[in-house]
Amino acid sequence: MPRTTRIPRALAAAAALAIALAGCGGTSGADSGDGSGGGTGSGAPADRVEPITAGAVPELPATVPSADGREVTVTDADRIVPLSGSISELVFSLGLGDRVVARDVTATFAQASDLPVVTQAHDVSAESVLSLEPDVVLAEETTGPAEAVDQIRAAGVPLVVLDPAQDLDDVGSRIDAVAAALGVADEGTKLRERTAERIESARRDIPAGGGKPRVAFLYVRGSASVYMLGGARSGAASLIEAAGGVDAGKESGLDKDFTPITSEALAKAAPDVLLVMTKGLESVGGVDGLVQLPGVAQTPAAMDRRIASVDDGVLLNYGPRTDAVLRSLVAQIHGPGAAE
Repeated sequence: MPRTTRIPRALAAAAALAIALAGCGGTSGADSGDGSGGGTGSGAPADRVEPITAGAVPELPATVPSADGREVTVTDADRIVPLSGSISELVFSLGLGDRVVARDVTATFAQASDLPVVTQAHDVSAESVLSLEPDVVLAEETTGPAEAVDQIRAAGVPLVVLDPAQDLDDVGSRIDAVAAALGVADEGTKLRERTAERIESARRDIPAGGGKPRVAFLYVRGSASVYMLGGARSGAASLIEAAGGVDAGKESGLDKDFTPITSEALAKAAPDVLLVMTKGLESVGGVDGLVQLPGVAQTPAAMDRRIASVDDGVLLNYGPRTDAVLRSLVAQIHGPGAAE
């Protein structure tokens, strides 16, 4: 299986494990980052980012720590290449979208849609990146292959690697890191404050006096026979808890990232609501297909058809649109219906 670099590390490992267990080769459908950006399951728009300002002007040079242990000096930011959808969101939200010259396949929001894609099967094409003569490249710890990253660095292009985003506490630090690397600290402060205020506002939408629904995060890709139940380290626990729910996988004692879906695991989790990514839901035939999956069908959530879905491109980004994700989750997990 080729390396899947555009989904969070836990999901990449889970997908690889599930495909191995199923004896199924290839990566078709095993990514979480090719969402259409068309919105969350509740119908809230999620296909545009909102810049904190128009035409921000970087103050450079800036020397910043890179997550791979290096120090990187950025001297110019006229031509920026972000190598993940979540980083692209941050760059555009900081008011630097007019300087972005390429995108990763996971940058599906409207403002980035016309940019050239510089990834192939979710791996970075160093040749494609370098042909655009970037001034700075921003990457994730999971960006690869390593040879491509080394080739970009060897060409003299500053490449900053960001720490992964795992929960809500990482939103502010991710904003600060990108803003520092691109010399727009003031815009970073404003964006961090705006994002924090919106997240707090979204949390106030949680119905008062109600119970906390048990929510199981399922990572499913029907075309690759990938069916996984998220645990404490899946990346979704923080969102579920912030939306007023209980992460059913975590609560049932699943302290790692993912485990293959079994009747026993789901019976122990006993979810009231199932949370899935929109592309994953589509890959199993929608709600009708999901609730018929072995193990899933016997859960309270499946019997009541309580399914929450959020666009692949925003669910686990932990960035400027996380408040929209939270609002969607609050509406869906506390509501009576299913995403059809």
